[in-house]
Amino acid sequence: MGNADKEKKRNILIGGAWPYANNSLHIGHIAGLISGDVMARYFRQIGDNVLYVSGTDCHGTPITIRAKKENRTPKEIAESYHKEFKKCFEDMQFSYDLYTKTEDEYHKEKVKELFKKMYNNGYIYAKKDLQPYCDKCSKFVADREVILKCPSCGNETKGDMCDCGYEPKQEDLLNAKCIECGNKVIAKENMNLYLDLGNLQNQIEKYVESKKSNWRISSQNETEKYLREGLPEKAVTRNLEWGVDIPIKGFEDKKMYVWIEAVLGYVTACQKICEERNLNWEEFWKNNENNSIYMAHGKDNITFHTIILPALLLALDENYRLPDYMIATQYLNINSEKISKSKGNGITIRDMLDKYDSDMIRYYLIGNGPEKKDSNFSIEEFIATCNAEIVNKYGNLINRTLKYKGLETIPNGKMNVEFKNKIENAYIEVGRAIENLEFRKAIAIIRNLVEDGNKFYEEQQPWKQQKENIDNFNNTIYTCSNLVANLANLYEPFMPTSSKKVRDLLDINNASWKYIEVEKNKKINGVEPLFERIK
Repeated sequence: MGNADKEKKRNILIGGAWPYANNSLHIGHIAGLISGDVMARYFRQIGDNVLYVSGTDCHGTPITIRAKKENRTPKEIAESYHKEFKKCFEDMQFSYDLYTKTEDEYHKEKVKELFKKMYNNGYIYAKKDLQPYCDKCSKFVADREVILKCPSCGNETKGDMCDCGYEPKQEDLLNAKCIECGNKVIAKENMNLYLDLGNLQNQIEKYVESKKSNWRISSQNETEKYLREGLPEKAVTRNLEWGVDIPIKGFEDKKMYVWIEAVLGYVTACQKICEERNLNWEEFWKNNENNSIYMAHGKDNITFHTIILPALLLALDENYRLPDYMIATQYLNINSEKISKSKGNGITIRDMLDKYDSDMIRYYLIGNGPEKKDSNFSIEEFIATCNAEIVNKYGNLINRTLKYKGLETIPNGKMNVEFKNKIENAYIEVGRAIENLEFRKAIAIIRNLVEDGNKFYEEQQPWKQQKENIDNFNNTIYTCSNLVANLANLYEPFMPTSSKKVRDLLDINNASWKYIEVEKNKKINGVEPLFERIK
């Protein structure tokens, strides 16, 4: 691990899960997606070729239901949230190479091509089935359009999933009521297209076995649970008016199920950005020894990335590389409660960005986030952590070094050898932690280096050295200046805005992933506090 010194650049594709255009992004969403940005920034820093893609998931039943309630079109709803999401990601400094949407014409045309290939390969086939139909509304109704008594807990639930975790089966839906009119649905034959997952199970099992050591334990466990149960065929078409058209004769009245076209967005987004940049998309998506694929998502999306996406790629039968690394995060709870629309206890990322520095939000969500188990968020803890670790320790080290009273230039000093070794070792350890998907550990290593820097500063007592031994003073400030420069490198994947400000102060052009020293006798201009204490 730690590939900063490798000779050949790798092609790294990073996919961030596509947020659904039905509600504002809350901090739990960002906690589940920010890992992708950390990886993208790190791999760029060590010199790899990186494509980091995502987009807004625009289609499906919930958007049509919301549109009816608000007397708007589904397109208006989707476009409104897409713009909101895009702005939030930009303000959070997510470094997407392309953030697109499933309503994009390029995506729709490309995904239809992929769909037809799977159909022609025999992995998608037509089948009649009994489905819930509302006589009063004269339409087949989707799972989210019906309400029923949960067979598991007895509570009333929509047909997609109960709060108790039970997923209603097809036969459960046939005893449901239409949400729109309250009429009891009937069972009616409907012709749909299905993905033959069962025929792909052996290949998926081999794939999972070969890659799972790269995945977090939650991805391994959830995937193996589904494989043990056996993969059922899965409908890929629905009776909807809002979505991607089906490119198969006889199915013109249906649309693609949102899950199939959304996960294929990783392929279409890569194709689009490669066309724009005159790159070969196959160098990122087809099998070769010099590429790796990372998927960043929350734990509620695990099987879409570990089973469904690989199944679709296998069904294309065109030598696609299957994702190597699954970066699944757990849930971020608010004040020890699961974020819930019904409880209204979510904190939107827009609310946070309007009040707090984006680097502070990033630092907290990465360093205290739900990496391997559910974690808790409270504003009080967020403020306490940011003030203690960012303002008091990191910010203070920068200020006391670069704003030392009477200091106008970087001293002509000598670098402390022991501290140089510490910094060089930090690059190795932080790089290893990032590549092992241990982001909390990576931040802890850098935080320890900051603490060591403050301790060194206190022990050297430059305020005394300046009067008693100017050479020692110069060595201390020069050593701390080099530490600050390297901290800007190390913190770049986590806190990019403040890292760039530090590099600008020290006339360092780009973030690198190797030990650097600042230019001696360089004038230091305009050092302002990077972080304000949160009150």
